[in-house]
Amino acid sequence: MKITVETNSGVFDFECEATDKLLYAGLTRGLTLPYECATGTCGTCRGRIMQGSAHIDWDQAPGFAKLKRDKGDVLMCQARPSSDCLVRVPARVVARSGCGTLPQHRTAHIDALRKLTRDVVHFELALSRPMSFEAGQFVVLEAPEVKGGRAYSMVNFGREVDRLVFVIKQKAGGAFSDWVFRNDIAGRTVDVFGPLGRATFHPKEGKNILCIAGGSGIAGMLSIIERAAREDYFRDHTGHVFFGVRTLEDGFYLSELCDFAAQTEGRLKVTLALSHEQSPAAVHPEFPHIRLMDGLVADAAQQTMSGRYDNMVGFVAGPPIMVDGALRVLIREARLPPQFVRYDKFS
Repeated sequence: MKITVETNSGVFDFECEATDKLLYAGLTRGLTLPYECATGTCGTCRGRIMQGSAHIDWDQAPGFAKLKRDKGDVLMCQARPSSDCLVRVPARVVARSGCGTLPQHRTAHIDALRKLTRDVVHFELALSRPMSFEAGQFVVLEAPEVKGGRAYSMVNFGREVDRLVFVIKQKAGGAFSDWVFRNDIAGRTVDVFGPLGRATFHPKEGKNILCIAGGSGIAGMLSIIERAAREDYFRDHTGHVFFGVRTLEDGFYLSELCDFAAQTEGRLKVTLALSHEQSPAAVHPEFPHIRLMDGLVADAAQQTMSGRYDNMVGFVAGPPIMVDGALRVLIREARLPPQFVRYDKFS
């Protein structure tokens, strides 16, 4: 079906199958349509259908709370066309090239599952065809057994890779995490759409790195640190990673973080913040390059980094409350310019 999108910067046409979503079809064709989560929670991908009609996948998506549905507003990440459509999108949109990095649909099968803690699982996807992506990006995963898509950041980094690495935390009432934790999903097939996300690391910017992550939000940070390490980035720049968990036993990927820190001769510093127990020592008993602190991870970052924000780019990921706290530190205290405060809203 033909989709015509009227934007603040021009009019664009593209084709969209009845099985695809307006947002995904537009992104695949290089249009910079607005989005953040791409799964229905944030409301950023608002469009108003002026002509035509569309089927809504998730009618109760939280993002609809910000829309005027009686006026024809839809979340483009939830809308599948049932006819040709004219859609008004109140944003500046451009058409870009670069087929190698434009988001695409792929299939993949799940393998290499391993439990990292009592409520965190590492898993890998073997892709139907290779993918290139930037450090810090994410994809949307959809399984036939679970309604709707879920956004997950890649733990790894690469160009033309045939495997993606993820970490998932079990959440109360989380349909996708329940599916992962309660079933034998090895070998199952999932749909993968991506890469997505703008909270990305670019070595050419020449900035010192500050990462503040809570729980499974560490995934994208590891991708960023992996790319930086590959390029010997910490030879000329510093890096700080603050990783928040509840207790010492809840920490994961600590061996990898410790190894990265050891390779940099002190230029990359890693801190594990424990919110629900007192640290047994100043340094992790098993990982000598990981410092321990008590309290919320945003507070740990604030205490450590005060007055040390020169020439810095900040990355934030984790639960919404944690993200809000970290953003307050980066915006109010660090006073980083908006273009150097990077995060993706998954909730």
